[in-house]
Amino acid sequence: MADGSGPSVAARDDLAGVVDLFGWLTRGEMSHALSELAFKKRTEVDEGAIDAAIDLAVREYALVPAPDDALSGDGETDRSEEETTALAVGPAAFPTLPEGAEDLPHILDVPDRDVDREALADSVLSQLREEAVEAINEGDADRLEVLADVTYDVEAWAPVDTDPVRTRILAELDGGA
Repeated sequence: MADGSGPSVAARDDLAGVVDLFGWLTRGEMSHALSELAFKKRTEVDEGAIDAAIDLAVREYALVPAPDDALSGDGETDRSEEETTALAVGPAAFPTLPEGAEDLPHILDVPDRDVDREALADSVLSQLREEAVEAINEGDADRLEVLADVTYDVEAWAPVDTDPVRTRILAELDGGA
């Protein structure tokens, strides 16, 4: 999944494609799915590369942590630990299916699932606001650039208004408000 230079955009979109097959997956289920794909290709699994790819996809909003109130279809999963954090397709993703992924629903024991997009969008907007404040407080211009781009993705993805967040981010990038 990684070539030493880090996960690619294609890898992030492949992760989103796998999640999209199921509605949502936990980190553990995602890791299992990717292990199954590697097995089908007769390649070794690099858990570190899988974790790095998932982390990057989350950091860049291709995958987003989904709150319990946005999830349906699996009332028995305790998502209080990182391994069981529920992930859904995020606003910056262009989901694609990696080779062999169409067989995953037959391989994995995952119940039918769905995501309440309105609840997910509210959670993503809240996360975006928090990350923008953190990046502003830290003076992290690179992160602010990423978050500014994400504000456009979020508005195209869900009926939410990110203009106040974007305006604050852009003001900070232009020299402060």
